[in-house]
Amino acid sequence: MTGFALPVITLLSAVIVAAALVLAWRVLRRGTPRQRALTRLLDAADALEARLRTAKAEIEAITGDEDASVRAALQEMLRQRLWLQQHGETASLQTLNELRASIDQARSRIDQQLIQVERARSAAP
Repeated sequence: MTGFALPVITLLSAVIVAAALVLAWRVLRRGTPRQRALTRLLDAADALEARLRTAKAEIEAITGDEDASVRAALQEMLRQRLWLQQHGETASLQTLNELRASIDQARSRIDQQLIQVERARSAAP
């Protein structure tokens, strides 16, 4: 090799190593599709739980009683979290996405019910 080829090879090697490190960092930062699905699922569960607690407080403020349907929904949320804890690592990506979609739908229904509660509250004398 000539004196010129060695620095070029060293430079190319350094560029390849740097590119591989950047690519690996990006992959690790984003996580695998499974990790992203689990993160989205847990975020959805947290959001639903927060909305359920809001609904519970709103209903109790209006009626003075605890609503059995909200309590049941909170218990179902706990069951889903326990299932996720036990089976989340082995569940298929499709199952995780379906569970997240069902949680998102439940949160949407709760949001609609809270809107109706607010309308009823503002219409009351």
